[in-house]
Amino acid sequence: MPPLVGAHPPPVRDPGPLLERTIAEWGGHDDLWLFGYGSLIWNPGFDHSEARPAQVSGWHRALKMWSRVNRGSIEKPGLVFGLLSGGSCRGMVFRIPQAIALETLGRLWLREMPTGVYDPRWLHCRTAQGPVRALAFTLSRKSPNFTGTLSEERYREIFATAVGRYGSSLDYARQTLEALQRHGIRDSALARLLRLATHAPGEMATSADSQALAASLHLSPSDSSSSSSKGTMP
Repeated sequence: MPPLVGAHPPPVRDPGPLLERTIAEWGGHDDLWLFGYGSLIWNPGFDHSEARPAQVSGWHRALKMWSRVNRGSIEKPGLVFGLLSGGSCRGMVFRIPQAIALETLGRLWLREMPTGVYDPRWLHCRTAQGPVRALAFTLSRKSPNFTGTLSEERYREIFATAVGRYGSSLDYARQTLEALQRHGIRDSALARLLRLATHAPGEMATSADSQALAASLHLSPSDSSSSSSKGTMP
């Protein structure tokens, strides 16, 4: 594992009880399903027996979560995806065999939950083969890691400067978009941010691009689902 970049942020809350609750809710008698909407799609980091395209309702993917370890630092926070309430989200579900699910959950907690920032939830996921109940890492708007609305200039600054132990925020966003496209998932909001927020300072965007950026920066949950929508550890 690459060394940490800068200091490690203090935990938001103890992740241990959240893991215990998640294990109890799972029950341990069946295979475990996990819903991926960001880097888990292109870098799951765990063994699985099946992967399916899936969609959830009531949640959407948004690049609005501060990352102070994996894709940024305390001094220059980066961004990763969070699953926010509202709208819908297309991603992937992964089936983890029951025999290795408990150990896999422990490793996932080290990656996703070292500071306890996510709210683990069991979501109803629709797939072509039928519905599954899958674990997802969601983000509350009350979380200190929720960015709120960011300007074009702020996105450009973050993409230009934020680097963490797994690389830059810009690479993370690009790899996620490429993985979504490989699976036939369209994320127009992310595409707009990557196209517009990386304009050189002073470079003029087209009128259409400016309107698209405004839409993505103030994206409503219903808009985001058509585009969209942990990530990695913050």
